[in-house]
Parts: sequence; C-alpha cells; structure tokens
Amino acid sequence: MKKIFIVFVVLFATIGNAFSYQVLSTKEFGKDDAKNQNVIVKCTTDTGKLSDETCSLRRYVKCNGKDKRTKCDSWQPWRDLRDPSGTYADWKSAASACCKKKGLR
Repeated sequence: MKKIFIVFVVLFATIGNAFSYQVLSTKEFGKDDAKNQNVIVKCTTDTGKLSDETCSLRRYVKCNGKDKRTKCDSWQPWRDLRDPSGTYADWKSAASACCKKKGLR
C-alpha cells in the first residue's frame, strides 16, 4: 500500500507541473560558415487543448572550413525568437517558458 501511495504522489507531482506542447517543425539550416536549428511548437491550454499560439525557438553555431574539414564552435543557447532576452539550455525548456509567458502550457 505504501508503494502505491508513493507512485501516486510522484505521478501527481509530475502531471501537475508538466507542460505540454506539440512540435510543428524542426529544421537545421546552413553549413560552411554557420548553422542554425529551429523548432516551432504549438502551446496547449490548461484543459489540454491545442491553442493557436506558437513559439519559435532557435540556436546557432559559427563554423569555419568546408566539407569534411568544417569545424564549428559550440552551439549557442536556445532563444525564443519573439523574446530573445532569455537563454535556455535545451529547446524543451525554451518551449515551456515561451508557452508559460503566454499563459499556456
């Protein structure tokens, strides 16, 4: 019984703090001198339905060289294109923050 209670508490805490969104597209552009990765997500409402609000996220890296000898610096942090003031370690945290700013999940 104690194990079931612990599982229930962990599950409830996870669901209660979860953010959800739908990934609309992911793309990577560029090669020789620079690359960027783009992710567009659609936020959900508190009731779990998709909203019309989207978040566009991007990160980039500078490169030098051509073909197989291309060397790139480390990727820059993810940013919300509509509000680039914040930086995020991964696109999922950027998506969560963006949707949360819009009052969504």
